[in-house]
Amino acid sequence: MNRSLVLPIAIVFGLLFHHWCSTLVLAVPYLIFTILLLNFTAVDIRQLRLLRMTAMNISLLLFQIIVSLGGYFLAKALGGNEIIAQGVLIAIICPVAASSVVISCILGANRETVTAHVILGNLMVAIVAPVFFSFIGVQQEMPFLESFWLILKKVSPILALPFFIALVLQMWLPAINGAIARYKSWSFYFWALALAITLGQTINFIFLHGAENIHSIIVLGAISIAICAIQFGLGKLIGRHYGDIIAGGQMLGQKNSALGIWMANIYLNPLASVSIALYSIWQNLFNSWQMYMHEKKEKK
Repeated sequence: MNRSLVLPIAIVFGLLFHHWCSTLVLAVPYLIFTILLLNFTAVDIRQLRLLRMTAMNISLLLFQIIVSLGGYFLAKALGGNEIIAQGVLIAIICPVAASSVVISCILGANRETVTAHVILGNLMVAIVAPVFFSFIGVQQEMPFLESFWLILKKVSPILALPFFIALVLQMWLPAINGAIARYKSWSFYFWALALAITLGQTINFIFLHGAENIHSIIVLGAISIAICAIQFGLGKLIGRHYGDIIAGGQMLGQKNSALGIWMANIYLNPLASVSIALYSIWQNLFNSWQMYMHEKKEKK
């Protein structure tokens, strides 16, 4: 199947079969774990020099941390309710998708550059998200350290454990690492499945509880388009400055929407997941268009 069609198909599937997809939500953390593990085993982690973050890495990560929290408080200052403010937060702090490695490479970006940022970005969120969610969302009534630890021990295994497993395999069990890495292309399709499930979960929640929050949903829809355009555009500008425009756009613009929706449903008001769910539609339509144009250009 033409890969430029996979993401739109996943979106349509999640929209049409939202009730059925919502019953599969328990599979999402395992899918995310598998996606990350497949991508991490496909590169030599020891050669990525993760402790020597580039200026582009630092710029993109600081944008996510500062602007996500600033956007949350700005939304509230401008009269937005808690659902809208949380929607802004999750649409920005959501880490880069592991599948961005696949799409970025299809479009011509450097695999090592994108993979290093996927690792750094997901590890950053594994640390920062529990801090944010301890005073924003459903856990804020708990003491800070208790809330932080509760969220950290649930989020970190999904985001950080694949990295350390891949590192151990590469250092001591390279044959097993190589066997797993041969299936790295499967991560794209696992991500499409996770996208369909989480999008279906959000759409199903809207059908059940969205009538009384229709204003917030409409506002989140408009905000998601704006945030998507800003992050892809700014990412490309930063990428151009550092010599890899495709990588920059994907590393800031393409979000692990399945993880973002899951985090919002667990730790924030579930309706806040509307922003990242709709964001996933815009980003995947944009990436499908980019892949179509790239394939069309290659055929000439």
